[in-house]
Amino acid sequence: MVAAMAADWRTTTLGRTGLTVGRLGMSSSYGMPAAALERAFERGANYFYWGSLRKKGFAEGLRNLARHRERFVLVVQSYAPAGWMVRRSVERALRRLGFDYADVLLLGMWSRPVPPRILDAVEELKHRGLIRFLAVSTHKRPLAARLARDPAYDILHIRYNAVHTGAERDIFPHLPGNPPGIVAYTATSWRQLLGHRRIPKDERTPTAGDCYRFVLSNPAVDVCMTGTADLEQTEHALDALDRGPLSEEEMAWMRRVGRAIYGK
Repeated sequence: MVAAMAADWRTTTLGRTGLTVGRLGMSSSYGMPAAALERAFERGANYFYWGSLRKKGFAEGLRNLARHRERFVLVVQSYAPAGWMVRRSVERALRRLGFDYADVLLLGMWSRPVPPRILDAVEELKHRGLIRFLAVSTHKRPLAARLARDPAYDILHIRYNAVHTGAERDIFPHLPGNPPGIVAYTATSWRQLLGHRRIPKDERTPTAGDCYRFVLSNPAVDVCMTGTADLEQTEHALDALDRGPLSEEEMAWMRRVGRAIYGK
């Protein structure tokens, strides 16, 4: 499996969207400056998440890349609970960035089925050409497995890391033959994997790059989100792709560390 993955380790097709994406996604929420976003694009990253915290530097980087608009995937998030609010939030985000459309609308952190009023607003946005695809993020794994079988949803954002591996049981085995794109977040388990007190003293402490490689070594995952704050962190994240998938020994080590942190 690892040898087969190595052939297309850096890029993949994002599920049934048909979009070609780099396997590390970049988030706006952690202070990533324009130069770091542009460098990430140079190195093959193109899944750009204009998310919960919309920092100035990330917006500047997106605008600087405007001439390459057809080569990156712009993800705009909305937590709005009403259809008209979803429409307004997308329009406002695009105005602020100066773009005509977003590739993906991400409905943030749903713990229940998305109501028809939201889906109707999504269809209107698609008809107007403001978005192309619909994504949903959730911590509820049974809900994610159910949404994966619904053609209304093109992409799922789910929690997956070496501490929280429940998706291996509750989501990945239940994906349909034509699956949605799978994007994983919290690869470092909110930095627990980078230095938790429960990590055994005889185990090496993972780096962020190790955490990204763990996530991407699972063939069900298309994209692993990163939250970098500067150019150095961005280069470290991208260097993880140079190292390829985890070996069996490395995977076993990451699982031991994750189980120790989880505490069960």
